[in-house]
Amino acid sequence: MAVRQKILLVGDDEALVEVLAEQFALHEEFELSRVETAAAALSAGGKGYDLILLDLGLPDQEGRAACEMIRENNIATPIIMLTGVANEADAISALDAGANDYVTKPFRFGILLARMRAQLRSYEQAETAELQIGAYIFRPSLKTLEPQDGAAKIRLTEKETNILKFLHRAGGAAVARDTLLHEVWGYNAQVSTHTLETHIYRLRRKIEADPSEATLLLTLEGGYALAQ
Repeated sequence: MAVRQKILLVGDDEALVEVLAEQFALHEEFELSRVETAAAALSAGGKGYDLILLDLGLPDQEGRAACEMIRENNIATPIIMLTGVANEADAISALDAGANDYVTKPFRFGILLARMRAQLRSYEQAETAELQIGAYIFRPSLKTLEPQDGAAKIRLTEKETNILKFLHRAGGAAVARDTLLHEVWGYNAQVSTHTLETHIYRLRRKIEADPSEATLLLTLEGGYALAQ
């Protein structure tokens, strides 16, 4: 099974939460989490989520203000606003607040899914995408790891970048070798686990203080994982 993308739903509309939970359960590519308030969203927004679904009506704050706060805290995660209004002014204000897109309730789940996938594709390719990996800032589009202590950037290959993307998405859980092979190399009969192990070895030499005693890129019984 492929590594799932983490979606954060922010809202206290129980009917909406129930419907979305049922729909997302049918799509193994996603893992849905939920918080009810703007304050909880701000706290959770930078913790490894790939996309945020933000309801316009929140119990502690209006959704557009919450979106602005998330952006002010330098969280670049894509945000899709779920709004119950359809007039142009409200749509524009949602986008001006920092949302990447909006969907008007009631909506078809297929439409929401298509817009989510579009935003996820765009974000992974954007130069603004920044992911936290240990003491590094990982920029997938630039294929770099930037040490937070100001040391020189580490340049990554395409395969190294993709390995880190999928391991980061797993949120500390072990990713099986076969899964990584499929996700990074696709269906290629010429690629073996030895190829993956070679790339892991080279990647550790770039990012670990002592590659023989890895503390960031870990080997676990189920495969490989990034330390949290």
